[in-house]
Amino acid sequence: MSERFDAIVVGAGPSGIACAYKLAKSGINVVVFERGGAPGAKNVSGGILYSTILNKLIPEFWKEAPVERHVVRRRYSFLSKDSDVSFDLKFASFDRPPYNYSFTVLRARFDAWFAKKAEEAGALIITEAVVDDFIMEDGRIRGVKVRREGGEVYADVVICAEGANSVLAEKAGRKRPDPFSMVLGVKEVISLPKDIIEDRFSLEEGQGASFEFFGEALGGEAGSGFVYTNTDTLSVGIGCPVSALKDKKLKPNDLLDSFKKHPSVKNLLRGGAIEEYSAHLIPEGGYGALPELVKDGLILVGDCAGFVNPSVYKEGSNLAMASGLFAAETVIEAKKKGDFSKKTLDGYVKRLAGSFVVKDLKRYKDVPGLLRSTPELFKEYPERVLELLQGYFTVSDESKEDAHREIKRLFRSKVSVWRLLFDIYRLRRLIT
Repeated sequence: MSERFDAIVVGAGPSGIACAYKLAKSGINVVVFERGGAPGAKNVSGGILYSTILNKLIPEFWKEAPVERHVVRRRYSFLSKDSDVSFDLKFASFDRPPYNYSFTVLRARFDAWFAKKAEEAGALIITEAVVDDFIMEDGRIRGVKVRREGGEVYADVVICAEGANSVLAEKAGRKRPDPFSMVLGVKEVISLPKDIIEDRFSLEEGQGASFEFFGEALGGEAGSGFVYTNTDTLSVGIGCPVSALKDKKLKPNDLLDSFKKHPSVKNLLRGGAIEEYSAHLIPEGGYGALPELVKDGLILVGDCAGFVNPSVYKEGSNLAMASGLFAAETVIEAKKKGDFSKKTLDGYVKRLAGSFVVKDLKRYKDVPGLLRSTPELFKEYPERVLELLQGYFTVSDESKEDAHREIKRLFRSKVSVWRLLFDIYRLRRLIT
């Protein structure tokens, strides 16, 4: 292994590999250090791959990539303790290429494929390689210290794609994230026969579904749950702020078990067998939590930089790959200039600012604070609204006028209508 490269990428997730792929295709000598035994071995996500950027890197990638299903059906459910109200969408246009650029994936398979494409382009990927620190010279980053033989590796620039819990990013000056802005996602992969999945989720061959659950998905705690369809498995999980887990001494596996037992979820999983269990930190602090993204010889990308849309869209992979692509374009520009100072690398920040990445993060910048200040959203409001709807559809021998009058009286006795309307107005940023 050479001790010097043009660029070093730390982490073989979507952002790191997107960066390495673009660099290698452009003739840049790049090495990727991955601490796992293989790319994807330690990488976790809910399972939805949003892929407009990937399609720019590898046109019509779905023809060869190990994607599971293309998502044609989306369902959003608000839960009370034992009921739900849902909003269901299914679009025929999403069943045709480019499939709305939305696919379910299993990261161990997908990341391995993506990394192989980067290797074919000329990137060197070294696994089981833990990067402990930066090499500093003259006040700037000149390389990294790797926990292996010949561990000091030099480069003109380091791209840190280490993930949300990045020790390297903290050593470079990024503050430790606020516990509320960090979400712990836990997920199980549950096997079911392909034909049962398609029948149960009203899908045709190759089609996939994304079911998102809000309200009392976690027993009234802040967070959400999901069920995504793969070829012959389901990805089932929840996400809960680290602050709630810490302050209330909650166990994430208990929250997941409770979510799976909800009547609206249990029926989807019946007959399945648990094949995998995994957990992952997700940065959902939004625009206000973004760190300094570049320094002399350093660029932060992906989860390491906090590029996750915290709104109802829950978009992460597309932002990650976009940041990796913009980092690569900036490095290519810096290579031509022979200048890897912060001034030149600020081209990365400018690219981000003009893209959907920062524009979307700015648009939803208030969402993390709104969710923190509106605990009613996760328990009180879903319960009351579902009680209201249940009352409207309950059959009785009362006149509809009398029944509806009593339902409204009970609802108003439990919920301030003005407060509810005010919170709905505040929370519109979740979806608009």
